[in-house]
Amino acid sequence: MARPAAVAVRLVDDPLVCVTRFEFAAGAETGWHTHAMDYVITAVTDCQMQLEDPDGQIRDVLVPAGAAYRRDAGVQHNVINAGTAAMVFVEVEIKSQG
Repeated sequence: MARPAAVAVRLVDDPLVCVTRFEFAAGAETGWHTHAMDYVITAVTDCQMQLEDPDGQIRDVLVPAGAAYRRDAGVQHNVINAGTAAMVFVEVEIKSQG
């Protein structure tokens, strides 16, 4: 059964950063993707994420509302809302180191 797609809304796209708000219904996913840039995620809501990795590993991660984390470019995964409520986070991709 196919999952619904997360909704991505571009908020800023300039020479320094790309900022995108991701909204997930329960069970929605981003689909497989590779991050071309370093990035920071900030949770707007509690985010009960299920992360699928290319090697088949599946990890359940809770990112509480207001929490943030950073990852380097090259991460490849599918992000799924494993919770029963809507999930929202903002992603800031870093295009330039200044």
